[in-house]
Amino acid sequence: MNIRILGGAHEIGGNCVELESGGARLLLDLGRPLSAAPDDDVPLPPVAGLDTGDDPDLLGIVISHGHLDHYGLLERAHPDVPVFMGEAAARILAEAAFFLRNPLVPRPTGFLQDGVPLDISPFRVTPWLVDHSAFDAYALEVEAGGQRLFYTGDLRGHGRKASLFQRLLVKPPRDIDVLLAEATNVRDSDAPPTPIWTEEVIEQRFVEAFRATSGLALVAFSVQNIDRLVTLYRAARRADRELVVDLYAATVARATGHANIPQPPGVGPSFDHYRVFVPLHQRLRVKEQEEFDRVNWIRDVRLFPKELAANPNRFVMLFRGSMICDLRHLAKLPGPGLAGARAWWSLWKGYLEQPAGLRLRTDLDGLGIPLDVIHTSGHASVEDLRRLAQAINAREVIYLHTEHPDAAKGIAVNPRD
Repeated sequence: MNIRILGGAHEIGGNCVELESGGARLLLDLGRPLSAAPDDDVPLPPVAGLDTGDDPDLLGIVISHGHLDHYGLLERAHPDVPVFMGEAAARILAEAAFFLRNPLVPRPTGFLQDGVPLDISPFRVTPWLVDHSAFDAYALEVEAGGQRLFYTGDLRGHGRKASLFQRLLVKPPRDIDVLLAEATNVRDSDAPPTPIWTEEVIEQRFVEAFRATSGLALVAFSVQNIDRLVTLYRAARRADRELVVDLYAATVARATGHANIPQPPGVGPSFDHYRVFVPLHQRLRVKEQEEFDRVNWIRDVRLFPKELAANPNRFVMLFRGSMICDLRHLAKLPGPGLAGARAWWSLWKGYLEQPAGLRLRTDLDGLGIPLDVIHTSGHASVEDLRRLAQAINAREVIYLHTEHPDAAKGIAVNPRD
């Protein structure tokens, strides 16, 4: 089995790995680089048949998880090239499309299931469900031509599914020839290490922050980070508040298909102290598309602006830059409104230095709302990467999804002879 790394070797994101065995080829991920701006024209990697769909040797694309830096170039691939990914991940992306400006909706040929081998002859792909900030994310064990590869995709050991990382350490895949591992959190030797908090620590920090806030508590986070949704729901309840999400977040939570994820009634038992606020831009979208069922299903838990403005200290509310007009409206309604409000950024801090993040800071300053950061990485710490390399004990370790590949070479300890 031959390996060709086409993206992610010297950058975070843009992952694409081509495998070849006996003339047949298989792609692991087809990501868009994180460094690419939304309107940048990013070409496909040079893979025969990827743009034409007429090369029978290209057997398909296996997507590890639903982040754009791992699937974002699928829109440029020919639709005849088979695509495989997690079923819940595909469902989330399909449901999210209604709310996004330029959605990409994969149409999988088949689905990944934890521990269930997928035969794409001559490749046998065994998915391993992993702990990551994307729901339904997989590492991929691939066997072909008598050789075995383990591709981590993106993973971590400090989220709410940390037991999945422990499973890899205790019962790792055996006889692996090549480990292809992410190394997002690797820095130059002189750079300070990135602090890695568990979701439990993040939950406690939010509890303390919410209790110390006299008004509305606002949190910006990725609604597809289901771990963070659970964290915020638990923190809100512990702080004697109700969690308020928007229609987009409620829809994504339902798309997981898991009744233990906080969400409105419909999938399973409803969650107490859980409300849905429909921002102006989402109300307009529903009206323009005449998809009123998208609002009707949450009517029993819907929160309207007047109630929010009258009792802001009861709520922890999701927000994003597109909701600034809604916050300005709240400030004009009877009641405390935004008095005593505080906001937290629970995403990668670097986004705040980009144009949209800078605008958001300016807008919040104009409303008198202070902004702080409470976040933890969706990627493994360097120490966990070292533990993983030791457990798998591959003949060779290659790190990707990193800006510091040379520094990453020092992670693996005692590789197999």
